[in-house]
Amino acid sequence: MHDDDDHHRGLAFDLQALERQMMARRRMLGLLAVGGSAVLLDACGGSGDSATTSASASTTTTTTTTTTGTGTTGTGATGTGSSTCSATPTETNGPYPADGSNMANGVLSNILTTSGVVRSDIRSSFAGLSGTAAGVQLTLTINLVNTNAACAALADYAIYLWHADQNGQYSIYDLPQQNYLRGVQATDANGQATFTTIFPGCYAGRYPHIHFEVYRSLNTATAYANRLLVSQFAMPSAACTAVYAAGGYPNSASRFAQTSTSGDNVFGDNTTAQIAAMTPALSGSPIAGYSGSVTVGLAV
Repeated sequence: MHDDDDHHRGLAFDLQALERQMMARRRMLGLLAVGGSAVLLDACGGSGDSATTSASASTTTTTTTTTTGTGTTGTGATGTGSSTCSATPTETNGPYPADGSNMANGVLSNILTTSGVVRSDIRSSFAGLSGTAAGVQLTLTINLVNTNAACAALADYAIYLWHADQNGQYSIYDLPQQNYLRGVQATDANGQATFTTIFPGCYAGRYPHIHFEVYRSLNTATAYANRLLVSQFAMPSAACTAVYAAGGYPNSASRFAQTSTSGDNVFGDNTTAQIAAMTPALSGSPIAGYSGSVTVGLAV
């Protein structure tokens, strides 16, 4: 038997001991309650950051690729072209091409190697020459298509365009101090090249026209020997009548009255359908200017 045995300390001591035990039990129950809540919260998914991370991880980006016509891109953009087309007839480049095939004033003339010839607005002279061709503005879009591939657009080809001024004269040849109304452009993804120029004048012996040559690329558009096609556009008769009657084109009205596509020494051997295809579709007026397009068919 021990001297400090609690059984010999009386009722008061026993009551105090019982109270201490009850308080300890309450504290234990409280701790268990808090711990249980924490466990429950953890089991239900944790913090808001974790939920956000899970939502972010489940997000996906979808890229849609659309295929139409002649090409495929992420945006669905494709080259354009008529569902029917025909090969454009070859025509002469004429006596004023400046493409390295002949002489101008005793010198071999090749504007294609001149810096600055690649341009969309061809109304002004360039490369050290000054002067701007006067006349009714013409904005012409050329659509280049492959007749061997369901009229698919031909991108990254080069088109050289040139024509006479309002007086029926050609730069470099008739006008040695000018090189305007000549320019080269590459076709875009839609096979298009747009030139800003003037409506050409009419000179004796020819129906109003615009010359052009097609090359495989800008790199090969340096001399006539590399061309894939040389031809001409016939200007719409109604537009010719309106422009020449409005003034500013000396003698063009009287010269135009004496010619026609059927009697022309270039267009005369073409069929009606060929002439129609070689004639740009234009809208506008002599005051506002004209704009339009024409399709060139190339078998490649």
